[in-house]
Amino acid sequence: GGYFIMKGEMDYQDLVTFCLYITSFVGPMRKLSGFSEMFANGFAGLNRFVTIMRTEPTIQDADDAVDLENVKGDIVLDKVTFRYEEDKKQNVLTDLSLHVRAGENVALVGPSGCGKTTLCSLIPRFYELQGGHILLDGQNIQDVTMRSLRQNIGIVQQNVYLFSGTIRDNIAYGKPDATDAEIEAAAKLAGADEFIGQLPDRYNTYVGERGLKLSGGQRQRVSIARVFLKNPPVLILDEATSALDNESERLGQKSIEKLTVGRTTITIAHRLTTIKNADRIVVLTADGIVEEGTHKELTEKGGMYADLY
Repeated sequence: GGYFIMKGEMDYQDLVTFCLYITSFVGPMRKLSGFSEMFANGFAGLNRFVTIMRTEPTIQDADDAVDLENVKGDIVLDKVTFRYEEDKKQNVLTDLSLHVRAGENVALVGPSGCGKTTLCSLIPRFYELQGGHILLDGQNIQDVTMRSLRQNIGIVQQNVYLFSGTIRDNIAYGKPDATDAEIEAAAKLAGADEFIGQLPDRYNTYVGERGLKLSGGQRQRVSIARVFLKNPPVLILDEATSALDNESERLGQKSIEKLTVGRTTITIAHRLTTIKNADRIVVLTADGIVEEGTHKELTEKGGMYADLY
């Protein structure tokens, strides 16, 4: 444009007009290209979402499945054999039998990879057995609806998953129709009410994606409050406090001790100090159950548990 003006072939008004036109033209073109890219990404994401939502679960209720009612929490594992589908040759558990009485607090200990977490995942029927049976109050879990089975089991894991919402929403995940009074009562029982009261919006405080605005101990107490709210007769604790610092673990352990009262509890623990008061300790290895007894009995016996301790 400057060259044409110097040559006298264009005046500056034409150059300014041309620049204004180009600006007006390029803006919509950029929006159009941005939209086409966003549309392509969104369409690919939608396809993946639809594929997942259309996937039928491999584990289904039996046609004549019945609902569990008035669960006491008596659990029997009868000659249970299990292996993961991708590992056809090696069993994780082989002919394992265990009876957990209603209201009993049983701890599972043993080396990593011996099947402790797998065993606890079989009780809510996250996987299907290759052999044997699991009974809850005398009923085979394969003969009851999974919804009623899982409604009666509470799980507190090492890695807590919080959703991007408020603390109130995340606690209510344990019982979606809970009232505000029930949610706050559960938080008090879990020892979470104290730190929630110090937050700017209390129960309406947003926790961020995966609960990133809360510390590990705070996330753990929110997850324990979920289970208090759900109030299940069967409780599974999968190394619930092992990822916390000493102070957070102490607070979390106090909440868990209150939670286990009057419930059938199965605890997976690597920190053996947390399970000294269990009614029974079961030592599990790749060969199955090798020892059972109280903390005092097993330490005096001088076997594998005593070595681990």
